[in-house]
Amino acid sequence: MLTAALLVAALLLVAACVRVRTHGDRDAWARDTLANGPAALRIATYNTSLNDDRAGGLVARLEAGDANAMKVAAVLQRVRPDVVLLNEFDYDEAHRAADLFQQRYLDVRQAGGGEALRYPYRYLAPVNTGVPSGYDLDRNGRVGGDGREAGNDAWGFGLHPGQYGMLVLSRYPIASSEARTFQRFRWKDLPGARAPRDPKTGEAWYAPEVWARFPLSSKSHWDLPIDTPAGRIHVLAAHPTPPVFDGPENRNGLRNHDEIRFWAEYLSSGDRPWLCDDAGRCGGLAAEAAFVILGDHNADPVDGDGEPGAAAQMIDHPRVNAAVAPTSEGAAERAREYGFPRRGDVATHTGDFGPNTGTLRLDYVLPSKNLPVRGGGVFWPEKGAPGSELLDASDHHLVWLDIGPR
Repeated sequence: MLTAALLVAALLLVAACVRVRTHGDRDAWARDTLANGPAALRIATYNTSLNDDRAGGLVARLEAGDANAMKVAAVLQRVRPDVVLLNEFDYDEAHRAADLFQQRYLDVRQAGGGEALRYPYRYLAPVNTGVPSGYDLDRNGRVGGDGREAGNDAWGFGLHPGQYGMLVLSRYPIASSEARTFQRFRWKDLPGARAPRDPKTGEAWYAPEVWARFPLSSKSHWDLPIDTPAGRIHVLAAHPTPPVFDGPENRNGLRNHDEIRFWAEYLSSGDRPWLCDDAGRCGGLAAEAAFVILGDHNADPVDGDGEPGAAAQMIDHPRVNAAVAPTSEGAAERAREYGFPRRGDVATHTGDFGPNTGTLRLDYVLPSKNLPVRGGGVFWPEKGAPGSELLDASDHHLVWLDIGPR
C-alpha cells in the first residue's frame, strides 16, 4: 500500500496534470456516514452569473466583497445541497475565485441565508469560453477585435479564457483521477453532427481547417464520479451555448442541440470508439452506472428559441428518470405577470429573462432510473416571501432533487 506521503504526492500529481483541485477529509466523511447512515442526497444546479468581462475581475470582486456573491451564497445556505454545479463561475488557474467563495462567502453566514456551509471537495478545470480560435468564426471579415467581436471568435463566447466557467462543490469525495473531461472533443467527431451552413450559398459555414479543429463543447462536458452515501454517482456537468446571438446560419442553435446530444450518446448502449475524452479514453458511460445530468442547458423542452427536440434528447432518454420536474410558486407567478403564451408547465421554469423574453425552463437535474427521487424544487419564492430578496443575484434560479438511498 502507498504510504500517506506517497498517496498525497500521487493526488497532487493527478491534480497538476488535469488542472483540477479537490479538497476534503475522507475520514470525516466516512465517520459521518457510519454515524448517521444513508439519507437523501440533495443534488443541485445553479447558474450563478458570477462572471466578469475582465480577466481576474471575479477574483477582484470577491476580494472586495461582492453583493451578488453574498446572495448566491445565501441561497446555497438555505437550500444546502450536498452536491452542486455552479455555472457561470469564472475559472482562474490558481483557483483563487473558488477559494474566496468558500472562505469569505459560504463559510460566513449571509443575510437571508442560513448557517455556514462547507464543501470539503470541489472540481474545476479549464473551459473553451474566451479561448481565441485564431479564426474569423462569425465571418465579419476580422479575426478577434475588441469586446463582443473578440468573444465571437473564441471557441466558446467569452471575453477572456475561463469566463462563464464551471465549478462543482461536494460534501462527498470526488474521484478526480477517474474524472473525464471533453473540452477538446471535436464537433466533427459527433456522428451526424449538425454543421451550420451559409443559408445564401448552401456551403459550410466553417472552412474545412476550422471545422477540423472546432470543439463541440462551448465550455466543457465533465463526468465526475462522486462517492456518496447512496453509492457512486456520476455527475454529468455541462453548460451548452445559448441557441441565439447568431444569424440565419443558426450556428449557436445547432451547437446547442449537439452539445445536449453528446449526453444522449454518452448514455446510449453500444461501442463508441469515437467518443474519446481529453485523456484519450474512449467510450460512453457503463450501463449500470448511476448518474445525474446537471447544468444550464439553454433549452426549454417546448418553448423558446432552441432547436425543436434539443432538450428531449436528454429528458426522454431511456436511462433518464425525468418523472419529477422541480417546480416553484415564484416561476408560475412571474410567468403570469409576463403573459407570454407557453406550451410547457410554467411552474417548472428556472430562468427569468425580463419582459421581452419571459420565463423558461433551462436548468436541469436529471437522474438515472436506478436512482429513486424523493422530491425537489426550484428556489424561486413568490414576491414578498422569505428569500425573495435573493432572487436578483442571477437571472437563473437554483434547481435541486433529493435522491433517496438505493
